[in-house]
Amino acid sequence: MPAFLNLLIAVFGFAISAGLTRRFCDPASRLHILDHPNERSLHTRPTPRSGGIAILGAVCVGTLWLAWRFQDTSRLPWIAAGMLLIAAVSFVDDRRRLPVAERMLAHLLSAALLLWRGFVLHGLTVGGAVLDFPGWLGIVLSLLFVVWMVNLYNFMDGMDGFAGGMAVIGFGGFAILGWMAGNELFFATSALVAAAAAGFLFYNFPPARIFMGDAGSSALGFLAAALTLWGMRAGIFRFATALLVFSPFVVDATVTLFRRLLQGEKIWQAHRTHYYQRLVQLGWGHRKTVLWEYVLMLACAASAIWASSRAQAVQGVVLIVWGMLYVSLIVLVHVFERRARQSV
Repeated sequence: MPAFLNLLIAVFGFAISAGLTRRFCDPASRLHILDHPNERSLHTRPTPRSGGIAILGAVCVGTLWLAWRFQDTSRLPWIAAGMLLIAAVSFVDDRRRLPVAERMLAHLLSAALLLWRGFVLHGLTVGGAVLDFPGWLGIVLSLLFVVWMVNLYNFMDGMDGFAGGMAVIGFGGFAILGWMAGNELFFATSALVAAAAAGFLFYNFPPARIFMGDAGSSALGFLAAALTLWGMRAGIFRFATALLVFSPFVVDATVTLFRRLLQGEKIWQAHRTHYYQRLVQLGWGHRKTVLWEYVLMLACAASAIWASSRAQAVQGVVLIVWGMLYVSLIVLVHVFERRARQSV
């Protein structure tokens, strides 16, 4: 019966998200807030950008029920509070641009809520050795990790079906890892987020009828960070396992950030130089690009799940192989671009 209830709340999460998303697609809705394309956009027509509110609505209802059912007062309420703070500031930023300092303050406050409740990196497993952090270093690294996940997820929400698909596959992978570890609450929470994202993705798959908006993408980045730290603290998986699950976003955003830093660009300004954006501009289009990205996401999640129950040496080999594959994929995109320039 408990397992049935966990699946049932995920089904309700999907239904709530899908229903609200459909409503927000209607021009008569007060939350039919249009995103008008500009020179940095990949879309070409005004499209509502309030789908993230539908996801958050479903997640909030679900987490309240899970917190009551599991009598959990130490994790879910604080995760929900941080998520809502991030979403509220991002929603305002969607309507009228806020200064970077104000957005960052909200991100830091939300991260501080997690750290206050014990969501802190105390060390990492490197090879067969455990690397313990001094208390202050664990706090700093955890804070930076949460803030970076919030922003990178927002950066990567720029193509039809992309951020929603990463949420379905990423949190779905977390749910499987929680089920394998026998952690019922972690499994149910992860499955709820994946199901809520799936309800939105039904209307966001290319050609998208609605976008997630900053409120949704930033909140999903926060949830990815929160569940990563929770999963580590609960012994469900290692930090590297979680990073591998979300590596299609982590690698693209991080490599692009450092490349722009080296080129002296203003990293907080919108742009179209992420690798997925470059593939779209090469003529792949939204559908082809996102389908290949789904293949990459599924492969990352499947290999992370498979490796999680293997010896540490095997996990290390998996990470090395993926590192080599990502380098190859980055080089391949540059090769495609060079050929496209030569053919003009």
